[in-house]
Amino acid sequence: MRNLKYIVIITLFSNVIFAQKKDENIGTEVVNVVKPYSPTISDAFKVKETPSFDDDETSKKENIQYNIFSFPVASTFTPSKGRAANVEKSATEKIFKNYLTLAAGNYGTIQAELFVTENVSNTDYFGGMLRHSSSQGGIKDVILDDKFYNTSLDLTYGSRTRALTWNADAGYQHQVYNWYGIFPSFFDQTTIDGIDEQQTYHNLYLGGRLSLGDSFLKESTLKFSRFWDAFGSAENRFVAKPNLEFDIIEEKINVGFVVDYISGTFDKTYNGGGSYKYGYTNFGVTPSVKLQKDDLSVNAGVGLFYSSAQESGESKFFIYPQVVGSYKVVGDLMIAYAGLEGTLKQNSYKEFVDQNFFLSPTIFVAPTDQKYDVFLGLKGKLANSVSYNLRASYLNEENKPLFKSNGYEESVGNEGYHYGNSFNVAYDRVKTLSFFGELKADFSKNVSFGINGTFSSFNTDAEAEAWNLPSLNLAANLDVNITPKWYAGTKIFFVGERKDFMHVALLTNPAPEDKVVTLDSYFDLNAHVGYKHNERLTFFLKGNNLANQDYQRWLNFPVQGLQVLVGASYKFDF
Repeated sequence: MRNLKYIVIITLFSNVIFAQKKDENIGTEVVNVVKPYSPTISDAFKVKETPSFDDDETSKKENIQYNIFSFPVASTFTPSKGRAANVEKSATEKIFKNYLTLAAGNYGTIQAELFVTENVSNTDYFGGMLRHSSSQGGIKDVILDDKFYNTSLDLTYGSRTRALTWNADAGYQHQVYNWYGIFPSFFDQTTIDGIDEQQTYHNLYLGGRLSLGDSFLKESTLKFSRFWDAFGSAENRFVAKPNLEFDIIEEKINVGFVVDYISGTFDKTYNGGGSYKYGYTNFGVTPSVKLQKDDLSVNAGVGLFYSSAQESGESKFFIYPQVVGSYKVVGDLMIAYAGLEGTLKQNSYKEFVDQNFFLSPTIFVAPTDQKYDVFLGLKGKLANSVSYNLRASYLNEENKPLFKSNGYEESVGNEGYHYGNSFNVAYDRVKTLSFFGELKADFSKNVSFGINGTFSSFNTDAEAEAWNLPSLNLAANLDVNITPKWYAGTKIFFVGERKDFMHVALLTNPAPEDKVVTLDSYFDLNAHVGYKHNERLTFFLKGNNLANQDYQRWLNFPVQGLQVLVGASYKFDF
């Protein structure tokens, strides 16, 4: 059988070889090409048919059910008991509704302040404030009496609800000052003894405020005041300022109105002439629209004012631009702002006295036309606790009031303000270029610091100088909570040189002496330290003019030297 198998394999193999040799020459054929081949490419087209993805990868998964066979495992681990972390929590300081402060110091200085407030009901409240500040004088080399008194009482009654907020105010202020800044070398003792240098001011006012929560009438204020002095001068003023706010086409519209009426009289002129009056009624409307888009905010408006002169003067109509905008350059870190604003300012005898107590009761009162104030600034944060503000402005004012010395004329009169110891108000067109910078830092909740400065350049029209306006003002403050019971702080002021005019006309010398006087710059260092004995009682020590600078705030009016004040403050509830 084995030989038979080999014989069959050899036979089949021989047949295959024979067959290949038999067909080795297959001959030739002639092919005639009638047309050459020209291949073409058809346009591509998108297959519209949605392919089917029904395969094993995308077919629905079968739900698999499984069970976990758990069994306990013995463990020797024992977790420790948890304990809440200690959180430092400051004690909540109790707030009292009322307080009383009393203090006394050298120069016979006394200061007192009493504040009282009480809730009449869930919505109504009553409040009152009594202030007193006085000094018996004693300034070095001052011949006349230089004491002063300043006492005021303010009362308020109001109500707060969601729909309505209102309050009514009333107050009275009594002030006594002395024209002590005379030229001592010009007068003999007999003349000095005959000078009555005291001036007394009184102010009585009534006012109110109204605000409707869900109404277009946002806030309206009105105030009536009467101001008079010991020389027959009197002034009445009424100011009403309603304010409307509403939305039109998703834009916020604000319309402010103002009615400012003032009427006053002076018993005589500086040269001894008869009495004279002044009076103005100013009507104003200031519509504006607030536009907000991303980081840009613009408040665009216009001021329309009409000033009606009741006595002397001319009635006029004024139009002012009132446009302010800001842009967040880098979020709250850097905000650029700019504006163009103008307005009509109503001056008053009382406001002048608040700035300079030594005015003669013979001045002229008129409004100031602030034509425009162009400003450009940059503000923001250098860090979370450090903020800054830089600003440059150019201000153009017509009838800007300037305090100017009256000088001394021997032939004019013998009132207490006729000895070169009082001031007049001179009006002029003044253009002011100023640069302002401010830096504030809260290093921690216990330490805060601030510094600011203003440099100004003045250009006058009729007057030779911008009288008593400093070109440089600097101020800095530092407040520190040393411990929970001890605190301290300091303030420094620097005021640059000012110009004033000295006029002297004596009967023995027909040619008057007129010259521009430069008042030296000065700085004033003030500091305080306090101790909180408990939540109610606090003791404090204050020091003013610690460098004991003998400077003049006004021409011939030196200030008190080193001043020390010791006092206490007590908080309480009824």
